[in-house]
Amino acid sequence: MESAAEKEGTPGGGPQRNVKEEQVMDAAPIKEEGSLKSEAMEDAKVKEEPQMNPRVGSKRKLAMSRCETCGTEEAKYRCPRCMRYSCSLPCVKKHKADLTCNGVRDKTAYVSLQQFTEMNLLSDYRFLEDVARTADKVSRDAFLKRPKRKKYLFFMKNRARKQGIYLRLLPNGFSKRKENSTVFDHRKQQFCWHVKLQFPQSQAEYIEKRVPDDKTINEILKPYIDPEESDPVIRQRLKAYAQSQTGVQILMRVENMQQNMIRYHELDPYKSLSDNLKDKVIIEYPTLHVVLRGSSNDMQLLQVKSESAQKLGNGN
Repeated sequence: MESAAEKEGTPGGGPQRNVKEEQVMDAAPIKEEGSLKSEAMEDAKVKEEPQMNPRVGSKRKLAMSRCETCGTEEAKYRCPRCMRYSCSLPCVKKHKADLTCNGVRDKTAYVSLQQFTEMNLLSDYRFLEDVARTADKVSRDAFLKRPKRKKYLFFMKNRARKQGIYLRLLPNGFSKRKENSTVFDHRKQQFCWHVKLQFPQSQAEYIEKRVPDDKTINEILKPYIDPEESDPVIRQRLKAYAQSQTGVQILMRVENMQQNMIRYHELDPYKSLSDNLKDKVIIEYPTLHVVLRGSSNDMQLLQVKSESAQKLGNGN
């Protein structure tokens, strides 16, 4: 009977096997749906994680060390010139003042071949363009383009004499003759002087070009020693002058005197450059010595009268 049932159960057993197979088939997609849901949740977590970390409106912080000025906060900026790290604007200003750094990247700094990139190549190309643009601008300058012939030099001397200034020009080849950029502006009928400023207490020296003769000494010195309006880098170097409570004296050496007799004129800082140079002998251009008041004991002053200066001018 069993064998007969088995034989007969083959066609009848078909439905039983089909039921089992259907259960197996039904279980398989259920398992797949569960795995898909879990994967979808994991993907959603991965997507949500980067959105939870940064705050709204916050910038990504650079992976830098701590501020090299205060040493407490995390650095956010890096100086293009000295490569020091800073965390805030006060620290940036402080490091510029302490290190006399202007914060401008040195375009001519050496870069090894291993570190040379396309950005360095582009920077060099732009630097050469700037040089070419500056050279072209100078070539178009009306004052510099005009050759300073002997006739023009005589004209400058005669024009200076009319203003009571005894201008002496050196022969070609002297360094002061090459440096001198003094010109006479025919349109404004005034001299534009080449002025050298010397600060002996700080061992500093600066050149001012094209200074109008109607400009006062105080206006000339304002970009250097004014506590508020001067350049911060220059003010740091000339700290002794900017923080002085006694004030400064403006001296100019008396020319055409014996070598062992060095005397100085004291100039009035409230008068114009033209008034201060009147009745004085100038060799090429004026050199102003800015000294702290009370520190000029080794610089003997001499009040030169107009008659004596005229004698010096006529005698040479």
